Amino acid sequence: MVVVCIAAPFVALCWVGSYAKVDPRLWGFPFFFWYQLLWVFIAAVLTYVAYRIVDAGRRSGRGGPAAGSVDSADSGEETPR
Repeated sequence: MVVVCIAAPFVALCWVGSYAKVDPRLWGFPFFFWYQLLWVFIAAVLTYVAYRIVDAGRRSGRGGPAAGSVDSADSGEETPR
């Protein structure tokens, strides 16, 4: 789900042929411009949703090593023998 949230704006804006047109206009702005501006807000919401999903996974302990639990072997510190 996180990958979809992050990839959706990227795919939507890289597919220029889908929005490279003038009509429909919104308050005098061509579709090309207001469509991209709309994706700024959509991307912000989707990034927040992805963050909340990852954060919930970390809090529940399902996040693995990247979840904030630093193992002494992974931290680069030598352990005393």
